[in-house]
Amino acid sequence: MKQGEIFTSRKDRKEEAVKCDVMASEARYRWIVCAVIVLLIALCAAHMTDRPALSHPHRKTSVLKMDEAALSVVNEIENEMMLYVLSDHCYQCLPQPLGILPARPVSGTPTTVGFVVSTQHALTLQVNSTSANLEQCNVHFHFGEQGNYSLWVKNLNEASQVSCTMITDSEPINSYLPILFAFLVFAFLAVLSAIWNTVKRLDVVTNLLIRLGSTVETERLINSELGTPNRLVNASTESIIPATTGRRLRSLDTFRGLALVIMVFVNYGGGRYWFFRHESWNGLTVADLVFPWFVFIMGTSICLSLSGSIRRGVKRTHLLWRIVWRSLQLFLIGVIIINPNYCQGPLSWDSLRIPGVLQRLGFTYLVVAVLDLVVAKDRLTNLSSETFWYSVHDVCLYWPAWLCVIVLETIWLCLTFLLPVPDCPTGYLGPGGIGDFGLYQNCTGGAAGYIDRWLLRDNHIYQTPSSRVVYQSMMPFDPEGVLGSINSILMAFLGLQAGKILLHYRDQHRQIITRFLIWGFILGIISAVLTKCSRNEGFIPVNKNLWSFSYVTTLSCFAFVTLGVFYYTVDVKKWWSGAPFFYPGMNSILVYVGHEVFEEYFPFRWKMANSQSHAEHLAQNLLATSIWVFIAYLLYRKKIFWKI
Repeated sequence: MKQGEIFTSRKDRKEEAVKCDVMASEARYRWIVCAVIVLLIALCAAHMTDRPALSHPHRKTSVLKMDEAALSVVNEIENEMMLYVLSDHCYQCLPQPLGILPARPVSGTPTTVGFVVSTQHALTLQVNSTSANLEQCNVHFHFGEQGNYSLWVKNLNEASQVSCTMITDSEPINSYLPILFAFLVFAFLAVLSAIWNTVKRLDVVTNLLIRLGSTVETERLINSELGTPNRLVNASTESIIPATTGRRLRSLDTFRGLALVIMVFVNYGGGRYWFFRHESWNGLTVADLVFPWFVFIMGTSICLSLSGSIRRGVKRTHLLWRIVWRSLQLFLIGVIIINPNYCQGPLSWDSLRIPGVLQRLGFTYLVVAVLDLVVAKDRLTNLSSETFWYSVHDVCLYWPAWLCVIVLETIWLCLTFLLPVPDCPTGYLGPGGIGDFGLYQNCTGGAAGYIDRWLLRDNHIYQTPSSRVVYQSMMPFDPEGVLGSINSILMAFLGLQAGKILLHYRDQHRQIITRFLIWGFILGIISAVLTKCSRNEGFIPVNKNLWSFSYVTTLSCFAFVTLGVFYYTVDVKKWWSGAPFFYPGMNSILVYVGHEVFEEYFPFRWKMANSQSHAEHLAQNLLATSIWVFIAYLLYRKKIFWKI
């Protein structure tokens, strides 16, 4: 090679290195700046939207908290009344007493009584006579946060027909404005980033960036390894499906990172909005999406990882030992982080909680990984496309594993609907408490709760389940209990099937995406049949606490479609790099454990000026989540990954 060619080659390498350096430096601070801007915007929203409610001139109003409104009931009737309340979210519940409405004195002024009511869901207010306990009138209303309202109870005519009229004394605040502001800021930054990525490809901008690059950093980059690719590139064709465990599918890490970021955000409080918390019983909220997605992604990763290891010649006995050891580590780490006693003295074994998120992941990983290890092929079978079962060969080749999962699901169905539970109806799926008209107060979770209390005892399971919020259930119930673990195995196995599709139809993008959509459609139809497209009226309602069968099919439907979209946009078309979710997806265990351990420490939490402000909570939770994303990015840059 001539000297001029050597010089030109070296110059090209320098220019490419400078480009890499500038792009890395640009991305290094992008997301922390984003978090700071969101914090400032949300704090501004706090001052604009979280103003105190105006008091009615004729009464005194107590200080209201989040998701509360002030209600004054004015009784113009000369009889004592009782006020009852019923939430629309409480299925088959009896109205609960709110307070007594004193009778109006003869030829006197009406009596006024103040109450505080919830604003999360619409309420039905019912006025009954205290003497005969008969309904006199009712009104259905959705109160607004920090609003002041009056309910006037009066006679319409001489026939003593009672009417209830709701009046808004002062308008509520719009507690959703901080979410809108945060969304707009993130959307603006995403658009700005997309514009910058387009502009920087222009020759003029590229040359300017090269001139601004540091020559010292350029030489360092040229003389060092610039990093390994995140996908396998063959000489003849570009392949994006990982061939070994060292080469990862970027869309899968992006999907994992998205689930993890949402999980961190909702665990930190989600701005204290009810839809960022777990559903009280049947139904779905944002918080209910992330854990099953994580389980699904784990199943896909198991398939890709074990397949690569087997094809590299790793002994199955060695892989089995690694599976058992990793499952044990996940279980032990989970027990440690859900029983924190850092400043509370020694931990009592009498109240040690045993089930948990990482424990569920560890057990699920053990079962699904062993199943796949048993049925995995040393080499992928190359079937002719003319074979009559070619279109389902990614399922048929692993029929023993499918048979095991079907048996497990049959066991779940039998235990759930046939196991006798003392003092409870067989097949009960309700929350207990005041649900089902208060007939089964101590039957929370039916067979699932009974098995946990029988195997683990009351003191070793979750003491404050989400069903307490609406249904006032008093029994301990663990959403990561024993019976639900069977359906988490099904969820991970469906994720494993997604991995089989990626392997058997490697680089056949249309086939992969089509099969993802077909699986999503089939699972969606099953969910529609099981739930009757309703929240409470189906054969098996969607229920995160129980990890019901319909919950698994519904979330698996979402997961197949989401993974298909990510695969197409990130790995096939490369329209999106996966940032910023890709970085926490590469370090998921560290981010999860870290956010649990340091949850109460600065800068993830601090004392607020107004602890009853959605905006301040949202700003704090967004900043804390963004910090973990930034930490994951720094660890990625330093090539630090915590693997167990």
